[in-house]
Amino acid sequence: MVIPSSGFDPPLHEVALLGLPTDEASSFARGAAQGPQGTRQALYSESSNLWSEGGLDLGGMRDVRWHDLGDLELSGGAASRREIEAAVAQQLGQGRRVLSLGGDHAVSYPVLRAYGQHYSDLTVVQIDAHPDLYDEFEGDRYSHACPFARTMETGWITRLVQVGIRTATAHQREQKERFGVEWVERCHWGDPGRVSWTGPVYLSIDLDGFDPGCAPGVSHLEAGGLSPREGLDWIWRIPRLVGADVVELNPSRDRQGVTAALAAKLVKELLARLMETP
Repeated sequence: MVIPSSGFDPPLHEVALLGLPTDEASSFARGAAQGPQGTRQALYSESSNLWSEGGLDLGGMRDVRWHDLGDLELSGGAASRREIEAAVAQQLGQGRRVLSLGGDHAVSYPVLRAYGQHYSDLTVVQIDAHPDLYDEFEGDRYSHACPFARTMETGWITRLVQVGIRTATAHQREQKERFGVEWVERCHWGDPGRVSWTGPVYLSIDLDGFDPGCAPGVSHLEAGGLSPREGLDWIWRIPRLVGADVVELNPSRDRQGVTAALAAKLVKELLARLMETP
């Protein structure tokens, strides 16, 4: 794959990096609330640098074209969803694109509520081991297993493409048909360049979409996932990327910071793409 050059004439889009430190909607294991902190530690570590693969000096553009807003203070429960939606809507209203750091995957629902009201004809691409389409999970309609059911119910999302799916239950397959979701299942893998795109795209990356050998620091290990390069291919192939999130890093389960380093790499390339794409 040829990575596009970053020789864009300024001005580039402004991007807000926003941490959403909550895991109260998690099942099985907590710890993703520390995900934003773990991602930032790897992102700013002297073990690497802030240049994107396309040649964009992100370090020189920090506080100029992209802004690390730190972590949002969240009250819990339904109030947290309102606070996330409002914070993202505020940044979009200022003309910025938003890259969110989870937190568990439940944070994507309020983020996408804000995006769905700001962008018409929005496509969502989700890299994940799980469809997260449950109508409810363990009695919770806002579980991290449910955000894309809630998102599709809003009617604001034109298209949902789920990539790397490999644990879909019968109920979630029924939900897929109900909402007209497109699956690129891991067992039927395809080249991201073969997926056609129109309009703005939001990319949601659950780190458990990657193989546990590359991303052990997640709460739900599912063998047979994407490689880091396959994930990066999706980032670089989407022509009009307007928003993204990276979620479900659980530093308490990470091994030598391997997953945090992957999250930081994804964040760097997402920042570059969000700034550069039309």
